[in-house]
Amino acid sequence: MYPNAKGSEELSILATFDPISQAAATVTTGWVSVANFHAFLAVIQTGVMGASATLDTKVQQAQDSGGTGAKDVTGKAITQIVKATGDNKQALINFKPEDLDNTNNFSYVRLSLTVGTAASLIAATLLGVNPRYATADAFNQAAVAQIN
Repeated sequence: MYPNAKGSEELSILATFDPISQAAATVTTGWVSVANFHAFLAVIQTGVMGASATLDTKVQQAQDSGGTGAKDVTGKAITQIVKATGDNKQALINFKPEDLDNTNNFSYVRLSLTVGTAASLIAATLLGVNPRYATADAFNQAAVAQIN
């Protein structure tokens, strides 16, 4: 812990699903290398969900930025969010590079969100936590417009 560090020096926005009314379908972020951070945090948000809608989110891993060998990261998924109790909720998934299949050279991750039944308002952010070699703001995705 560095008490004088700014939050933007410790957390990086690596990938996002900007707020959207997502039709029933599976959507994924691009692949992100785990090499630059000690930990990761996925933040999932719902707005108003459609009638009988569901939301499933998981972390997937691959061997390269093209998605070679893509598979789920064991134990890194939320419990399904349902319309009855799921409007305007948040869920968090914590994981580390050690959670990946390192034996088989898995070193990239992405978020996968599946909206079931009906269009729903969703958003998600994949954060890199505690950078290894530089301040985290060096790794923000291109869509980060300002750091104050």
